[in-house]
Amino acid sequence: MNTLARRACTAASLAFLLTAVGGSGISFADGTEPDGSTVVNTAEPESNDPADSDLVDVPADQVDKDPDIPGSGDGPGNHPHHPDCEPANIYTPSSKGKDYQKGVGAAQANTNKTGHMATSTFTAEVTGTVGVSISGSLTTSVSIMIAKIETKYDVSLSASLTTKLGNSTTVHTPTNRTTHARYGVYRLKATGTSYRLTAYCQTSPKVTVVSYTPDFVGWYTWETKA
Repeated sequence: MNTLARRACTAASLAFLLTAVGGSGISFADGTEPDGSTVVNTAEPESNDPADSDLVDVPADQVDKDPDIPGSGDGPGNHPHHPDCEPANIYTPSSKGKDYQKGVGAAQANTNKTGHMATSTFTAEVTGTVGVSISGSLTTSVSIMIAKIETKYDVSLSASLTTKLGNSTTVHTPTNRTTHARYGVYRLKATGTSYRLTAYCQTSPKVTVVSYTPDFVGWYTWETKA
């Protein structure tokens, strides 16, 4: 990655312009002061827990689809000695994890080779939509699963979120350091149990379902040695 550092001095101020061009994004430092709300991390972002290797992305048109209930049309009337239950697909959340960012577009970076602190501003040049990913056999619709997680943990989630073109963040870049930034959607990890209840009040084997559901859109920044 080629980096251009240009230093402009005036009687009142000193500003740095650092431009990094690479991949699909351009990042730059404009000499403005960061607002102090951006956290610069020391490690690259995780898209999901490394243990969840069998995640499957859920298509947008499948979010409200309710899986079929095997035998749901075979009522207990022909089996008078069996109890009567309403067939149902059941999902129960059991634990809430942390938010993991799924990046949209290439990560950007600025290197400060000057002898002074610089400010780096990164701007999103692509947009994209991120949906839900799950592992395990979910017996309910994804929308019902989301509603259950929201109710239990008092959170507000979405079936999908879209990043905005032109959104930017500004952070400090110390001398001889490289600041990296990635824009994307943070998704909340949740674990739950899914199974089917038959008309005879029997349950199918309970399956553990891990889900990543869009929570909010934002930047992830981290720093390395230049």
